[in-house]
Amino acid sequence: MAMAVGPQDEGDDAVISAINTTPLVDVMLVLLIIFLITIPVVTTSIPVALPKERVEVRETKPENVIISVDPQGNVFWYDQKMATPRDLIDRLKKVSTMKPQPEVQIRGDFSAKYNGVGKVLYACQVAGITKVAFITEPPPLGG
Repeated sequence: MAMAVGPQDEGDDAVISAINTTPLVDVMLVLLIIFLITIPVVTTSIPVALPKERVEVRETKPENVIISVDPQGNVFWYDQKMATPRDLIDRLKKVSTMKPQPEVQIRGDFSAKYNGVGKVLYACQVAGITKVAFITEPPPLGG
């Protein structure tokens, strides 16, 4: 049995002591590109506290005012049609002086244009109503 104890000659079987860093650099560049692309998608420049979705049971009190908007944009105070936006503002001004001020609940049809609901919101603002809510239906179960 023979054992080589001294320095070996530099042949084909010589051990290379240098580390090849090319694959490491390639992987790091690919990761850098992925992070540069995905970070702007994840973050936005304006911090906003988004509302949490939850099912909330609301009580309908007799003093609440219910205003409906049909698909054509007609505005109804309970079951009575409001002829002009001025009529709605006048009625809301009377309601706004009540103590405590009742809540105005808006029932907007799903296919109604925003213009009809916007008129009601504007009338509430002009009349000084501070409590405005939207009446919606919950989504179907399992959907």
